[in-house]
Amino acid sequence: MPGGGVVAVTGTTDVNRVEAPVTVKAYLIVAFAAFGGIFFGYDTGWMGGVLGMDYFIKQYTDKEYPDVLYPGQGPGDVDFDAYKKTFVVPQWQQSLTTSILSAGTFFGAIIAGDVADFIGRRMTIILGCAIFIVGGILETASTGLNVMVGGRLVAGAGVGFISAIVILYMSEIAPRKVRGAVVAGYQFCITIGILLANCVVYATQRRRDTGSYRIPIAVQFLWALILGFGLAILPESPRYFVKKGKLDKAAKALSSVRGQAIDSEYIQDELAEIIANHEYEMSIVPQTSYLGSWAACFEGSITKPSSNLRRTILGILMQMMQQLTGINFIFYFGTVFFQQLGTIDNPFLISLVTTLVNVCSTPASFWMVEKIGRRTILIWGAAAMVTMQFIVGIIGATAGRASQNNPDAVRAMIAFICLNIASFATTWGPAAWIVIGEIFPLTIRSRGVGLSTASNWFWNCIIGVITPYLVADQEHSARLGSNVFFMWGGLCCISFLFAYFLVPETKGLTLEQVDKMLEESTPRTSRKWKPHSTFAGEMRLAEKNIEVPIGVETVEPKTEISVV
Repeated sequence: MPGGGVVAVTGTTDVNRVEAPVTVKAYLIVAFAAFGGIFFGYDTGWMGGVLGMDYFIKQYTDKEYPDVLYPGQGPGDVDFDAYKKTFVVPQWQQSLTTSILSAGTFFGAIIAGDVADFIGRRMTIILGCAIFIVGGILETASTGLNVMVGGRLVAGAGVGFISAIVILYMSEIAPRKVRGAVVAGYQFCITIGILLANCVVYATQRRRDTGSYRIPIAVQFLWALILGFGLAILPESPRYFVKKGKLDKAAKALSSVRGQAIDSEYIQDELAEIIANHEYEMSIVPQTSYLGSWAACFEGSITKPSSNLRRTILGILMQMMQQLTGINFIFYFGTVFFQQLGTIDNPFLISLVTTLVNVCSTPASFWMVEKIGRRTILIWGAAAMVTMQFIVGIIGATAGRASQNNPDAVRAMIAFICLNIASFATTWGPAAWIVIGEIFPLTIRSRGVGLSTASNWFWNCIIGVITPYLVADQEHSARLGSNVFFMWGGLCCISFLFAYFLVPETKGLTLEQVDKMLEESTPRTSRKWKPHSTFAGEMRLAEKNIEVPIGVETVEPKTEISVV
């Protein structure tokens, strides 16, 4: 409000009036924030393709090109085929270059929670973009393993900042009625990033100069610049300002993201609910040291759904289960795996097709997460992936080594791999990110989301390390081939049980209502729970008619709000 003034934060007991109607502006803000998924997806896409490029293999192994060493020969010639099998990046280099980014991202995601509470959600994402650019410069300049590994480690730290805090930022500003759909947009951007990476890799794969891998890497700078400059003009999360006690700024930020006047009843009521919920959480969480505040993430009983410990474990396991579906095996090592099937003329093209399936399937989740619910699609998605992956494994085991000369078997395997990707893209892909953004109380939300995202990258790293040794047709490898899908299918059985017994339904609730639902129901009864009161109403904020001066830099909620 120009020139100062007051905003009356009155609160309400009406559970249907704690949030303003959804506006186009709200959609646009969270849709742009979802652009951060491009980072995750693009890196996932380009690394797998680059590992299969002739120039990259030659540069990292010092081996001569097969067609140069055996002029006039090609696929089908005994000497050429035998040498072609050895013309690959060694397993340990595949493992290191793929997984080291995830290692950097693991630590970046954990650190990001503290940074987001100190400088804000928006500035933390911008800082992550800057760190990512530094890592990208090192990756692009690399001509050998050492600089490439260093660059991916630094870039990973930047991706950790972005991947953790974008989810936090979107969850805190998105309207409850469409929060699932717009946060699913983050997963959609991941799939677009993978597709874009595969398109660029496909265009440069045959180049026999450094442009073959430098062009795909350098394109990443564009995503960092777009997101960094865009976030600079977007509003900060109002819940961050409430956490810091800056209620005047919280009111302005909420007014901006909801598209309502700062003195409207919607803004008054929603802000009162956020404040009341935060005050309630602060009243039951003792104020302590820095280490004690981290310890707060693990307080309470594991058997109580609303305890911080239960929520933190839920978030960490949720992201672990998402990675153990095996989806990133396909996107990290799909090109190498398809090369092993033998009958595929262009494995780069097949990898491009799988990413197209991923992109085209994901938009269906925008509708599914809001109409069917998070819990339901996680359960049925896991069941579908179990089915598809076991079928792929059975086809491969039935055909055996002969599958390399059986085009029909290979085509069937690729078809069910694509169905598996579609099952993931409409369920576990978006829903796992949505749930971790919704389940944590404000007092530990940034750290809870950070720990959950770190879990995603930890298991991503583990998959990057072990997969080359599981499927590669080289010495000291398990040489599982398509049998690896039995392993992924078995892990999806665990994901099914996890979703059924531990994941609550959070569809259609505000973040404050999620807190109340976890206190009053269990995961298996959560779908039937309906909001029946508000924190503001219960704490009688409406009767106190609290006034927040506009222009006052900091207002401490505990001194201004009387909890009755």
